[in-house]
Amino acid sequence: MKKTAILLLLPFLVLVQITADVKTDRELVLQISTLPEAKLGFTQNFIFPFLQGDSPLTQGNNIKLSFTTEATPVSMNAIFNTVLTPIAFLEFSAGGRIGAGWPVNMFGGDIYGTGLNLPDVFGYSTYVNNAGLLWKAHIGGTFQFDLAAVFPGDWNSVVFLTYHEINYHGNTAAKAGQGWYYEDDDGENCNGFNYYGNFLIGYQMPIFLDLVAFLVEMELYLYDTPGRSVWGDDRIRWTFSNILHFSITEQFGIAIITQLRTRRNFINYDERDKNAPVVHYQNRILNTLNPQRLEFYRVAAAISYRF
Repeated sequence: MKKTAILLLLPFLVLVQITADVKTDRELVLQISTLPEAKLGFTQNFIFPFLQGDSPLTQGNNIKLSFTTEATPVSMNAIFNTVLTPIAFLEFSAGGRIGAGWPVNMFGGDIYGTGLNLPDVFGYSTYVNNAGLLWKAHIGGTFQFDLAAVFPGDWNSVVFLTYHEINYHGNTAAKAGQGWYYEDDDGENCNGFNYYGNFLIGYQMPIFLDLVAFLVEMELYLYDTPGRSVWGDDRIRWTFSNILHFSITEQFGIAIITQLRTRRNFINYDERDKNAPVVHYQNRILNTLNPQRLEFYRVAAAISYRF
């Protein structure tokens, strides 16, 4: 009887112990850039110890739950993410996002928070406003390594991190194969699965400029839109970023990010010609002899305050 009572109470006792050791923090982040864009986000984190051990590889094991709200001039989002750290160099994550957007006329042009990108009878892009909700779900994993873990020292922190995820995103108002916008992007999203991955290498320092890093990001649509190879929809899109992070105080920091990205070249449309009619992306023909170019994207700043 006593053993049965202990077994019944065990999950409660574990929950009490985890709850007693939970850590919380909050972060406010303002993002701005050289593009006509801005985003304000607030995140609440809960960190629970989980399967912690005595070795350096397991003493920091935990589960981190994050709840974020984001607002831009053209959209609002609610985001949930959970990260499991079973060992120091490995993390697994899963989460989702739901949001809504709207068009705004700013800086002499239209900025689309959401909406459909459809071809008209002549094959040009037509914006169609809709009341659809945007949503996304993902699972991913991170491998990370810090040289200072092997060779301790304030000036030995060379970090490497790589993250990879599979996600599904959708617009509830879009039909299969229809393109839609998200926060004034190119409007080439379709409901379906996608791959995202990145590689970061950086150097952390115990000074005001506490991180210098280089980040490579890649994205690939995994859905099978008929004929998508004609306009290069099956190609990886690359973004290259140089990151400088400055610690103003223990709570307040600023990251300056300079980015380049790849763009596709077409034989029947040049997006750099602002006076040309915009050919709908599914009617473009990829220049297979010179399919991609590298161009300047933006300089962005992320101002964060953790408390």
